[in-house]
Amino acid sequence: MGVIYLVRHGQANALAYRVSDATDDLRNGPGGLTATGDTQAAVSGAFLSGQIDGFTAAVSGDLPRQSQTLSGVLGAFEARPDAKVDPGWNEYSLPALVGHASPEMYRDGRNYQQHLDKGLAAWIAAGDHEPTPGPDGGPAESYPQFQARVHDAAVRATEQAGSGQTLLVVSSAGTITQWIAQLWGIPDEQWPTMARSMVNASITKLIVGRQGVTVVSFNEHGHLSDREGGISTFR
Repeated sequence: MGVIYLVRHGQANALAYRVSDATDDLRNGPGGLTATGDTQAAVSGAFLSGQIDGFTAAVSGDLPRQSQTLSGVLGAFEARPDAKVDPGWNEYSLPALVGHASPEMYRDGRNYQQHLDKGLAAWIAAGDHEPTPGPDGGPAESYPQFQARVHDAAVRATEQAGSGQTLLVVSSAGTITQWIAQLWGIPDEQWPTMARSMVNASITKLIVGRQGVTVVSFNEHGHLSDREGGISTFR
């Protein structure tokens, strides 16, 4: 039996979503983690180090917020595997779905989320098509292409999590929940609701066995919360 820990990236600055905000925290570069994100990654790493001895392999997408979270989590362990990069774990292109988002819209989380929900609904409804590149200049992909990309990344991760192996994967809310939605048979239209609920640096645990992949826990984030509000964030 193998184990996969899926960790969502910690809180990132607004440039991760191609929103330019002069008040943003750029200590880790454009699109990198904020101070809170650094702490979230370290806390999730400390939590996991109390549960397991270590990881046999570790992988993330190539987005700064993902690779930096991977480093933060692994920092809690004395023995660390070499971090690998698999772009299959990248998030979908947010600017292509939201359009131009002002700093004011982004700071108003509800307003930004409403625009994102509308963009996701239209993206899903469009089905298989040849999309044009988004405003962020990133690779364009249709929703079915995104599904296939996540499926392929999940297959690679499952192969790495063979008997006795423990794999760490750091990705994003949409990508992580897309795999869970595929495993659970969640209708496409309901997948965005799952993604919306993901907490930064939350942990989802999967077991890989003879019968396939089983979800043991989803979006675990109690270690990021306390009576004072903790460091639990959604974006």
